[in-house]
Amino acid sequence: MNSETTRFVSNEIKKIYPNIKILDAIDLPKESYYKERNRYRADSIIKYLSKNTTEGFVTIGLTTKDISTTKGAIKDFGVMGLGFKPGKSCIASNFRLSKSNKNEQFFKVAIHEIGHTQGLKHCPEKSCFMRDAEGKNFTDEETDFCNNCKNFLKTKNWKFN
Repeated sequence: MNSETTRFVSNEIKKIYPNIKILDAIDLPKESYYKERNRYRADSIIKYLSKNTTEGFVTIGLTTKDISTTKGAIKDFGVMGLGFKPGKSCIASNFRLSKSNKNEQFFKVAIHEIGHTQGLKHCPEKSCFMRDAEGKNFTDEETDFCNNCKNFLKTKNWKFN
């Protein structure tokens, strides 16, 4: 992961959740590699990160690699990110993002997945960061958390202006 990209994403997150720390880069766990599709299984990465996350903290893994999860009958569905609700860790990948504003889109995927770790579900508001991607990339249409999602996150000590 490019350190400039990591800094951009973390600086954007700090605007609404200031208590973050960038950890040293690690290799993706070998057991998460899915050779048949040359991808990494997002759920395996999350389990690995969760085992190494102190209680009361959340770890987000940022990667440039292609990641996937099982979705319904599809065993290996490519995703931009995955987070369990609630959870101690999540993963975001910039592999499927457009080239023009990749860092901005990456922040939106990351904050969406962190939202899941806090207990947020997908949101019906089209401009909300918690919108369901439905297998597409709608990040350019997302502008912020909607009021309902913001109010929920405020109960988790998130700061909004």
